Amino acid sequence: MPESYYPEVRALNLFAQMDAEKFRALMRGSYVQNFPPQIELISEGDPSDFLHVVLSGSVELFSEWNGRETSMATVRPVSTFILAATIRDAPYLMSARTIEKSRIALIPSQDVRAIFDEDAEFARTIVAELAQCYRSVVKAQKDLKLRSSLERLANYLLRQQGYSGGEASFELPFEKRRMASLLGMTPENLSRAFKSLQAYGVSVDGNRVQIDQQATLEAFAKPNALIDDYSI
Repeated sequence: MPESYYPEVRALNLFAQMDAEKFRALMRGSYVQNFPPQIELISEGDPSDFLHVVLSGSVELFSEWNGRETSMATVRPVSTFILAATIRDAPYLMSARTIEKSRIALIPSQDVRAIFDEDAEFARTIVAELAQCYRSVVKAQKDLKLRSSLERLANYLLRQQGYSGGEASFELPFEKRRMASLLGMTPENLSRAFKSLQAYGVSVDGNRVQIDQQATLEAFAKPNALIDDYSI
């Protein structure tokens, strides 16, 4: 990997506190590659040969079973995927493909595991990162199992509004088909849910959402930090 990329990777919480020489050793075995849109980077079931770092662009994590496909998450810069498979030397549980032109750093998994054994600060940071990932999965399961599809959509819109600065009007981050998959809905159900939310002051034009009755929508959605706040 060219040293010009080191600061971007080093800025990640995962690598920020590790020993400088061990970080350089880890980077020496890594490389950076540019990928066009819709390129499959990894396939579920394959061995976890690399830890991937998204430096630019975006990546969709998805899974398939019995002819069906679902979107699991979207990874944006600068962040890693899939850390658990790397540490456990286990097969990938999800596939990944680029959404747009993306620059990805690939770090050999065997090197990550070797330095995990040697660098205590790096190991502690990995444990913290995996703990946060586990908590995110629990929140996603609570959202899916405790809420109706309409409640999931309402809370999703409130979270996206928060990410966009809290304005009444904001853009959805990607197309509705992928959003429906993330929320465990069909595109048809998502369209009906948007129409139902008109009663709570929500209107949508393409990917732009307008919330005109904030208090009314929040009273219906009942957002809960133990489900909706992914920072805790």
